[in-house]
Amino acid sequence: MEPARPLYLGLISGTSADGIDAALVRFDNGSPRLLHGVTHPWPDALRQQILDIAQGEAAVELDALGRLDVALARGFAEAASRVLHEAGVEAAQVGAIGSHGQTVRHRPDGRFPFTLQLGDPSVIAERCGIDVVADFRRADVAAGGQGAPLLPAMHAMLLANPAEDRVVLNLGGIANVTCLGTDGRVLGFDTGPANGLMDAWCARHRGEPFDRDGRFAAEGRVDESLLQRLLADPYFDLAPPKSTGREHFHLAWLERRLAGRVLAPADVQATLLELSVRSVTAAIGRHAVGTRRVLVCGGGVHNRGLMARLAESLAPAIVQSTAAFGVDPDFLEAMAFAWLARQRVQGLPGNLPAVTGARGPRVLGAIYSAFR
Repeated sequence: MEPARPLYLGLISGTSADGIDAALVRFDNGSPRLLHGVTHPWPDALRQQILDIAQGEAAVELDALGRLDVALARGFAEAASRVLHEAGVEAAQVGAIGSHGQTVRHRPDGRFPFTLQLGDPSVIAERCGIDVVADFRRADVAAGGQGAPLLPAMHAMLLANPAEDRVVLNLGGIANVTCLGTDGRVLGFDTGPANGLMDAWCARHRGEPFDRDGRFAAEGRVDESLLQRLLADPYFDLAPPKSTGREHFHLAWLERRLAGRVLAPADVQATLLELSVRSVTAAIGRHAVGTRRVLVCGGGVHNRGLMARLAESLAPAIVQSTAAFGVDPDFLEAMAFAWLARQRVQGLPGNLPAVTGARGPRVLGAIYSAFR
């Protein structure tokens, strides 16, 4: 039986840091339904701070990191309050907020694996008057896992079909896939860059935060030599479980592979788009043979050029937005963190060890109680 308060709220700012997605979700007998979603923008200066830290382009003093932690939390609280106001829902009706926070570093491998998300959950709880569940990834990393991706359980819940093999493709700053087999098998991992590199290159050369409809890329031609140098990065050949982020795939990574070559900015943009397409296609071809349908969510679903190339490259599989199956592509990730908050409140595991590589199922996140 569903608890007395079946509403949960999910918050996330992804690797693109283009805004906070907030989703108000109702669970009826465990089944999630999006009631309302908003994307709350970051102020330009704050977004630049996020990107500089996440890309390792700025040395950060401890005091500055602490201030950023609070500033981001205030943004998350504003997003939560906004979605509640627009939905006409009182704070007392919400069981908990699941806040993913803003990832500024993700190093799940090595001798001292760690993952770091900012956005002080105590500040969110205080400002919203709602219990907050946060810090979802570290329990999985502590258990030997990647801490990511955490969306496959939600993908399987909403989009698996026993009649056909499917892949759910999330095109955020980084691309990740969830392979849903007809036998119930679920596999998920990050394939590499999606929008992050294209956004950064577009901002540098066009002064715009993203390449609307892929128009910038459409002006150029793929440079095959550069593309092969990009695809030679060892990450692409790693077997899952694996995850990555902006601390690996950033502009300095691209510039090292340009190696002083002078290419038209539009040609580089076209090559970055093709990098996303080929790395996704290779990953699906290697790990999800026989896929009949690829369902796309995340910001990249709005890039017509990217979607067209994916449709060409992945044929004969059908490529379409998750919206075709009643799932809003812009808020699926935020919905997942509402679900993870509910799992934590109920004391249930939130990870899939077959996806993350953890030693077993783990209850994810910590609860930060609001004062009432």
